[in-house]
Formats: sequence, C-alpha cells, structure tokens
Amino acid sequence: MPAAALKPKPSPTQSTAKRPVLLDMPYAPVEKRPLPPGRPREWYITHNRRLKAMRLAIALLDSGVYVPNQARDETIRSTAERIGVHPPSDTTCHMVRALMRYSR
Repeated sequence: MPAAALKPKPSPTQSTAKRPVLLDMPYAPVEKRPLPPGRPREWYITHNRRLKAMRLAIALLDSGVYVPNQARDETIRSTAERIGVHPPSDTTCHMVRALMRYSR
C-alpha cells in the first residue's frame, strides 16, 4: 500500500469546507520582542499600525469576511474587541481593507 494512502485525510479548512468552519479563537498572540532602537517615532507608529492591521485582516478572514466591501469600520472594530485588540483608528481600518484587497 502506498504511503500516501496511509496518511489521514486533513480536516477541511475555511476555504474547502461546504459551510464556514467555526473557529474557537482565530488569533493567538505571538511572543513580543523589543523593536530596534534608534528609529524615528513615526517608524514605530507605522510599524505597530501595520502589525495591528495584519492581525485584524487575518482574524476577519478567519471569521469569513473575504471581501473588503464586507469589512466596514464597525465590523473591523467588533473583530478587534473579540480578539482583544484596542479599537483601531480610521486609518488602521483603511489599512485592513487595503491588505484584504491586495491579498487576492
């Protein structure tokens, strides 16, 4: 018997399931490391905003929001509350939609 036949079939993912797969908690924080010193303050603000936007975009995709048009500010802010992130600004919400748009 070939080795491929012995492998168990993986459970369906969000993209292959017939209906949405419910996830217990779509976001698990990664261990934080200190940011490099000596950069201008604007760099740190932009860097943290990008990280937050990526976390929110991933959580939205995990919850079944695939199109930027579905990700209104209220949806993004409720997702932020659900995963334990401070409410995002309008700029961060715009960045989340941009990330979702360019991931296709």
